[in-house]
Amino acid sequence: MKLTSFKGMAAGLVLSAVGVAASGFTTGALPATSGSTIHWTDNTAGDKESDQQAASHNFAKSLSTAFRGASEKVMPSVVTIQSTATQSPSSDSAQHGQLPEELRDNPLFKRFFENGPEGQPNSSEGQQRIGMGSGVIVDESGIILTNNHVVNGADKLLIKLHDGREFETTEWKTDPKSDIAVVKINSPTSLPAATIGNSDKIDIGDWVLAVGAPFGLDETVTAGIISAKSRGIGITAREEFLQTDAAINPGNSGGPLVNLDGELVGINTAISSTSGGYQGIGFAVPVNLARWVGDELMAHGTVQRAFLGVGIQPIDDTLSKQFGLNTVKGAVVTDVRPGSPAAIAGLQSGDVVVEFDGMAIRRPSELQGRVERAAVNEAHKVVLIRDGKTVTVEVRVEVMPTNVSVPEPVKTETAAPSEFNGLGLQLSELNADVAKQLGMENVTGLVITGVRAGSPADSAGLTDGIVISKVGHTAVKSLADFSAAMKSVSLKDGVLLLVRVGEASRFVVIKE
Repeated sequence: MKLTSFKGMAAGLVLSAVGVAASGFTTGALPATSGSTIHWTDNTAGDKESDQQAASHNFAKSLSTAFRGASEKVMPSVVTIQSTATQSPSSDSAQHGQLPEELRDNPLFKRFFENGPEGQPNSSEGQQRIGMGSGVIVDESGIILTNNHVVNGADKLLIKLHDGREFETTEWKTDPKSDIAVVKINSPTSLPAATIGNSDKIDIGDWVLAVGAPFGLDETVTAGIISAKSRGIGITAREEFLQTDAAINPGNSGGPLVNLDGELVGINTAISSTSGGYQGIGFAVPVNLARWVGDELMAHGTVQRAFLGVGIQPIDDTLSKQFGLNTVKGAVVTDVRPGSPAAIAGLQSGDVVVEFDGMAIRRPSELQGRVERAAVNEAHKVVLIRDGKTVTVEVRVEVMPTNVSVPEPVKTETAAPSEFNGLGLQLSELNADVAKQLGMENVTGLVITGVRAGSPADSAGLTDGIVISKVGHTAVKSLADFSAAMKSVSLKDGVLLLVRVGEASRFVVIKE
């Protein structure tokens, strides 16, 4: 909907109402005599319904009752968060908060996002910027869960409770990787806290309610279902979102997503939209993740994540066939960091992890999430598939080191390249100087120095500077190794390569 459409629609509704009123009086449609009465029809005798109609009606009423009960249960714990930041006049990210660009000139929305409390203009010649979001009380002492992006960059927060009380605070801690923050307010009395549910037990198709302050309209409740789980959308470093079609709009961020028992199952975070408003696709951080992050922030002031020491990637149908699997679920290990917990436990490149601590692993984000929340220096059972056989190992995860990074590869000229025309690749052996330039001092393999446009290698996404370390399950350190390994594989069936960019490895399949 265009910006002008909203204003025009509102005006159209007003004019239509006026038109109806005028029509009634000018045509004489209503009786002019006094003493006339309206005979209202009351449902005193009860409706006569068929059994099927009655059953449908009762089901709808029971669902309505469930919605009402869940709303009433969570509503006292829902808060509105107004953030204030001092920014330069040219800065506009804080000025508009979560307001979509196409709505920024609409006077209705500007009242909530560009003015101060009660619609009063901001002071300091427009340098004070106001943002708005939502949150949910999770501890009666005044601890609130919300999103990092709701409070990020703020100087202070104004928290408005369900009962109308307001608290100003400068106490909050954030975790940008998960987009979760905890806010603390000091109340002289205990506050109503939300009941915490279990996001691992919620399923696709389950009813949920989203509560918050979309566009500043506090205590708004919308209903929908869980559309998907463990969704990654590329907005945070740690993603296992619940996807829902419950209406989520700017201002809902940080508010609760609850099940029909009124239990908190997620923190509303983002939407996928071409308009900036609701289009049926919303995302919430699962409460199990948000709860763990909140506990870490309160205990340590930061989040201490555990570390396994493997590179992983998802399994698609092509990789599944190359590994001889009958599933596309799991996380395939691409490399193992030397000296890491994974290396000590004996994990290998090409292992497919399917279970961690009794929880099935369907995709890499699930393994990452389970590992990061695992207890440090305790034994954890990992089930994996290696060469078609199920193998179980025990690992003791460690605190994630601060120097885990993926540097960008550096393109360089190398001598004596050899071209493999069938693949469309030009390769050179990885000498010490080139390895250092690429940030791969401890890596062996062949560096790609050229890719022919339109070739199988080009179609597979290979580019200059990528290092090939394995063909199939055979390590290649020289051009001779590569030539020999290629004799045992078929380009028609697909050639499995383990390639490396910086500190990250992945499997790639090249086919004709």
